[in-house]
Amino acid sequence: MESRREDSSYGRVTRRELIKLAPIAALGAFAVPALQPALLGSGLAFTDWAAARWFRRTHLAPTFAHSEVVAPERFPFNSYAGPDPGIDLDAWRLRVDGLVANPGAYTLEQIRALPRVRQNTRHVCVEGWDVIGSFGGARISDVLALVGADTSARYLSFTCADEYYESLDMATALHPQSLACYEMYESPLERGHGAPLRLSLPTKIGYKSAKYLTTLTVTNVLQGRGYWEDQGYGWFYGL
Repeated sequence: MESRREDSSYGRVTRRELIKLAPIAALGAFAVPALQPALLGSGLAFTDWAAARWFRRTHLAPTFAHSEVVAPERFPFNSYAGPDPGIDLDAWRLRVDGLVANPGAYTLEQIRALPRVRQNTRHVCVEGWDVIGSFGGARISDVLALVGADTSARYLSFTCADEYYESLDMATALHPQSLACYEMYESPLERGHGAPLRLSLPTKIGYKSAKYLTTLTVTNVLQGRGYWEDQGYGWFYGL
């Protein structure tokens, strides 16, 4: 009997020691170059999985008083391929396809005719800076209603005039603060900020708020997750 108790005790100690050693083992695995991509990919996948399950459409990002908003000239221009991809604003259309009842090319006037939302929210850049700005536009949920989108679909996929591309999960798209943004500081978007239409997503990191939108696809299958995500950055990246 005593021998069995000693064996059981030894087993418990071993499990505790293994738990203690797990972080060291993980660090050791990261030291092996061949294992690094798989480990990083697994870590990002787990982070996205956990963040998506934590996300709640009823949980709002902070909003701020007008006195807390940074002056327009202090809101950085930060874009993928320069401040102006040369869009003909008069001819611009948002082309919508995929799992929608009303595919087609939508004008800015059609989007502006939807209920307008203005909100002062924080834009957080992955480079380490953040600013509070004033954004206005239509809720993405209202745009989806306009085009007859199947909101049981999993994703929205966007392409942009500067060859950037991005995607969202449907829950984020339906969040009440997620905007198809056509104005900042109660004025039409400047070209450097993504005119004529961009995303404004205060629940997400900045690179999710794609500029210069040209297409919107409602889908269950992503061809590309996003420009930065396909280079190893997090996809869900909630704040």
